[in-house]
Amino acid sequence: MLLRHTPKEITERSAVTINPAKTCQPIGAMYAALGIHGCLPHSHGSQGCCAYHRSALTRHYKEPVSASTSSFTEGSSVFGGQANLLQAINNIFTVYNPEVIAVHTTCLSETIGDDLNQIFDKAYKEGTVPKGKTLIGAPTPSYVGSHVTGFSNMVKAMANLAEPTGKKNGKVNVIPGWVEPSDMEEIKRLAKLVGAGITLFPDTSGVLNGPLSGEYKMFPDGGVTVAELKGCGDAIGTLALGEWCSADAARLLDTKYKVPCKILDMPFGLKATDRFIDALRTISGTVVPDEITYERGQMVDLISDMHQYFYHKKVAIYGDPDQLIAMTEFLVSIDMCPIHVITGTPGKRFEERIRELTKDMPFAVNVRAKGDMFLLHQWIKNDPVDLLIGNTYGKYIARDEDIPLIRWGFPILDRQGHQYFPTVGYKGGLRMLEKILNALLDRKDRDDPEEKFELVL
Repeated sequence: MLLRHTPKEITERSAVTINPAKTCQPIGAMYAALGIHGCLPHSHGSQGCCAYHRSALTRHYKEPVSASTSSFTEGSSVFGGQANLLQAINNIFTVYNPEVIAVHTTCLSETIGDDLNQIFDKAYKEGTVPKGKTLIGAPTPSYVGSHVTGFSNMVKAMANLAEPTGKKNGKVNVIPGWVEPSDMEEIKRLAKLVGAGITLFPDTSGVLNGPLSGEYKMFPDGGVTVAELKGCGDAIGTLALGEWCSADAARLLDTKYKVPCKILDMPFGLKATDRFIDALRTISGTVVPDEITYERGQMVDLISDMHQYFYHKKVAIYGDPDQLIAMTEFLVSIDMCPIHVITGTPGKRFEERIRELTKDMPFAVNVRAKGDMFLLHQWIKNDPVDLLIGNTYGKYIARDEDIPLIRWGFPILDRQGHQYFPTVGYKGGLRMLEKILNALLDRKDRDDPEEKFELVL
């Protein structure tokens, strides 16, 4: 049902959320776990939870997502899930033989108080974990945080695998945050051009955007290896792309293993990509090659050529905090005006950062952390926009208010390409600019009267 009955009058709601701009922690943990080579994510809870998490990722990536579950019954819910998890670990290694089992908890297992570390210790002592195999785990109750929190918790569990030898390996850890597999490929390409050896974790490229070869593989070739994760403690530094998704793991490596870290924004747009390239160049002691300078120049050229169509266009954006911060800066830098900004993930720091980025705009800005799509719709009714940027759930608002929508973020359920074409870096920035231009100019062609309908724009 469409949203035509959304009232224009805004009232503060503390007891109800309508169409939240987020999903639950375990989905983020499951996505992060898929970025480890040979890893089987495991949902420590009921079968229904695991089915939902798998289907949510499958619908976005259009790839089969393998995951296992502790299959809680009434008895497990009352007496605890230790027996279920120990049996699951034994079954998984026996039948599927993964390199890693990445366990994330659910509301149910967290509420009854299952202790993953204690259960893992028992599994190792009883010989349930074969030699050379690995268990990692993250607490991910759905009643706090969001999918972003779950992603961060699982990435932090990966960082805990570090086993420093005391000898630096010359590599840079790069924690990309929740981006598409195509974006992870682009980050690796840029690092290679700069001449920086990196360990990217997680890395879902080749896992959730692999080719259809006709050969089934339970575990695709992509993903960061356990050996690479163990070497993270010997890196010369860590670049965390995004405060919400990546910073916790980077700070753990810094405090626990003395690997210095730098927290950056996700490299969406010109300025954020500049900072990423410069940090990578500095920490690895290399220089920026002409090829990257050329790509940057192309992006600047497109912005310059098409600036008249970007200028003072009002935009509403919604999604995850790290992505929205970088996108807000990008839009402001090309003189567009993000006047409504919503994330479902909690965090007052998000609101402060958005207000800082938009302080010089000529329009008032609405921003809300832990907000929902209902509030976004009300804001748009009171102050209409020229463009909507966010995931598929915005299509109802776009249709009701007759606004062009650019699909970006998670989840995208009704379009393809996001897992194959990056939006990070300069190449990704070019693609994002093209999508913005196409949306605005298609609308101009549709709405222009006969005397203003031009062949050349």
